[in-house]
Amino acid sequence: QVQLVESGGGLVQAGGSLRLSCAASGTIFSINSMGWYRQAPGKQFELVATITSGRSTNYADSVKGRFTIARDNAKNTVYLQMNSLKPEDTAVYYCNAAITTWREKEYWGQGTQVTVSS
Repeated sequence: QVQLVESGGGLVQAGGSLRLSCAASGTIFSINSMGWYRQAPGKQFELVATITSGRSTNYADSVKGRFTIARDNAKNTVYLQMNSLKPEDTAVYYCNAAITTWREKEYWGQGTQVTVSS
């Protein structure tokens, strides 16, 4: 059984930084794309950043230049370095990964709260 476990959320002041981690565990043959999404109160669920197995990245316009996504394939882990945080970055952040066990399937983490105070 595959699981994604996130860590690194918390409370930070505006202008501060946080790093989120998401580790995949279980019987994994390969991992294709990995990414981060977020859900803020009263707002739509949105993509934050994605990274392919070849390390091509894609970012939401709202986080470009402030957030960096990276992955460690040996550890089956994806990271999100968040700098210059703003109150509007406050949300629950979810990890996503396309993982092949006996077939490819999308998996989601449980979510981690990020709160940015002004």
